Amino acid sequence: MTTTLETHTLSSEPSHEIVLSGTIERIRFHNEESGFCVLMVKVNKQPDLVAVTARAAMIGVGEYVECQGQWHDDKRHGRQFKASQLRIVPPQTVEGIEKYLASGMVKGIGAHFAKQLVQAFAEKVFDVIEYEPERLENLPGIGPKRRKQVVNAFAEQKVVREIMVFLQSHGMGTALSFRIYKAYGDNAVTRVQNNPYNLAKDIRGIGFKTADELAQSLGIAPDSVLRAQAGIRHLLQTYANNGHCAVKHDELIKATAELLVIDKAIVQQGLADEITAETVIAQSIHNEPCIFLAPLFQAEKSVATHMVRLLHGKIPWAGIDIPKALPWVEQKTGLQLSPSQEAAIKTVLSSKVAIITGGPGVGKTTVVNSILRIIRTKGLQVILCAPTGRAAKRLSESTELSAKTIHRLLEFDGKGFSFKRDENNPLVADLLVLDEASMVDVVLMSQLLRAIPQHAGLLIVGDVDQLPSVGPGMVLADLIESTIIPTARLNEIFRQAANSNIIFNAHRVNQGEIPVAAEKTEDISDFYFIAAKNPDDIHAKLLQLVTERIPARFGYDPISDIQVLTPMNRGNLGTLALNTELQNALNPHVEPRIQRYGITLAVGDKVIQTVNNYDKDIYNGDIGRISRINLDEKTVTVDYEERIIDYDWNDCDEITLAYAITIHKSQGSEYPVVVMPLSTQHYTLLQRNLVYTGMTRGKRLVVLVAEPKALAMAVNNHQAHARLTSLKERLTSWD
Repeated sequence: MTTTLETHTLSSEPSHEIVLSGTIERIRFHNEESGFCVLMVKVNKQPDLVAVTARAAMIGVGEYVECQGQWHDDKRHGRQFKASQLRIVPPQTVEGIEKYLASGMVKGIGAHFAKQLVQAFAEKVFDVIEYEPERLENLPGIGPKRRKQVVNAFAEQKVVREIMVFLQSHGMGTALSFRIYKAYGDNAVTRVQNNPYNLAKDIRGIGFKTADELAQSLGIAPDSVLRAQAGIRHLLQTYANNGHCAVKHDELIKATAELLVIDKAIVQQGLADEITAETVIAQSIHNEPCIFLAPLFQAEKSVATHMVRLLHGKIPWAGIDIPKALPWVEQKTGLQLSPSQEAAIKTVLSSKVAIITGGPGVGKTTVVNSILRIIRTKGLQVILCAPTGRAAKRLSESTELSAKTIHRLLEFDGKGFSFKRDENNPLVADLLVLDEASMVDVVLMSQLLRAIPQHAGLLIVGDVDQLPSVGPGMVLADLIESTIIPTARLNEIFRQAANSNIIFNAHRVNQGEIPVAAEKTEDISDFYFIAAKNPDDIHAKLLQLVTERIPARFGYDPISDIQVLTPMNRGNLGTLALNTELQNALNPHVEPRIQRYGITLAVGDKVIQTVNNYDKDIYNGDIGRISRINLDEKTVTVDYEERIIDYDWNDCDEITLAYAITIHKSQGSEYPVVVMPLSTQHYTLLQRNLVYTGMTRGKRLVVLVAEPKALAMAVNNHQAHARLTSLKERLTSWD
């Protein structure tokens, strides 16, 4: 290609579109979600840069573009070239190549290395990277590791561009194309063409609607059975995301037909095919025909089977003289046990499998520690676990014993997406203690129970009145309600805990009573209720509390110590709006900052991991602070206290701002300060266990900012949305 950049008319085009060619000097705007961009292009023989509007998946300064379109006079922005098509041509001049490589489009190549490459290989630099990469090691500072990074990044970019062109040609957004490539590799286009609906299942961030639009663009008929099958799986997964393990048969058929706007007969055929393929399972719950996703059906069946298995057999600590053990442990701990605590200890020591449940301040920790002291005198092997890292850390601190997350305990293998510990390679233990059990969904519980050896005992600890797990099922509640597992429920609030207004009011809420605000005569309290007139009033008071009043009066850091917990993501009291405003107030003007997937990220921002990433050993709900943003390497580094995690920019949709998070996301965690808004706009979520869970997350201070009517609605609503599960029925049938 010559260095001449031309503008010429395509006379064969009835729309009189022309082709504008040139080099990108600046990128004024680029939305990675839609691909829309405004480019400043240097065109030959024109002294000024030309503003070009187009759609491009990936674009970089220094790239040579050929744009087909028309001139347009915009009232606000002036003369622009609106491109209906844009084609990127690799630069061939030395200057263009250096500018392109220095733009950061190829990971591992910054401005300095770009200059080195061009000086060494001139116009042949692309051929060297692709066909003779070993020559890169002749340059100073370049070893095998750096060379491999550059070669891989160059190859990835080339393939990703091809995928993006294909997806764009079918009207699909382009921000997720890189992830499609990472999941499917060089066969991405073929796999998408074969069954685009698999994208919704395989690729994080692609939903059914997007996959469905692509499928129809590829020629799959709206009334095809393939589409009906995909719709069925999508709806079952949607119900699972809302906590259900199954859906009533007739409800599923009706909902799928309405979603896809197709005849129920086609949906029936699609369901029959899915049942034949064993991707879904048909089974009744309480004599009502229901449909399960196969993994959830197997998980519930597995939990019931293994729970019954563990109930049988000799108790590992059999022979302990309980009447003597109780005064002995009191003498060792220096704590006097209450009658309810003594009863709980007797229940556990007399059972191979047992449950301890109760709210904050009722002595669960004392009971668990007493049990462990007694059992360990027998020389038995005890292991402790919890669903999250924070919960495991708290369990370890309270027992002074090592505790792990369930995933770490079971030695999860991210590459194979499997657990190394199972019935064929069981844990080495005589007793397993599971804390924060209300958080554990049916799939994870199934994996844990499989790995417990037959001779071992199991102690499950949790607060059944909290919100159920984010994942499907309500395992702890089903286990308790089945009545086949000995259960100790602690209700008595102990004197030290009773002095806490947080604990006192949490129990009031749990009993259906409105929390009591601190008396005006009190100098300092750990619980406050601030009444507000409407959502806007709540919003204004919340921002002032977090940014000014609480830090000024109590000395808490507004980012590290204060956590806003809200019922939902949307609305002016949702996480999205509150995070943007709190970021602007608490971490403004910090550089560097980047825009990824619709949010701005800057050094110092508080962020939360939103999905389980087993490769990085970081999990949904983990909160950290951004410690570094590397513009050359295109990485974001997050400090999660105990470990430092690097994210490629393409993986930044795994994290989001965490100045405000949902109450569901807070499960298993504790924060020094909790500020919680409640409005009637949250009416669909206003439930007693929601408020109770949020309040019990605060360790030193809880502030409710609420419309009194909304708080009353929540406290009075004890009928949490029932989840459709079959675990209780399975367990009861074993009895």
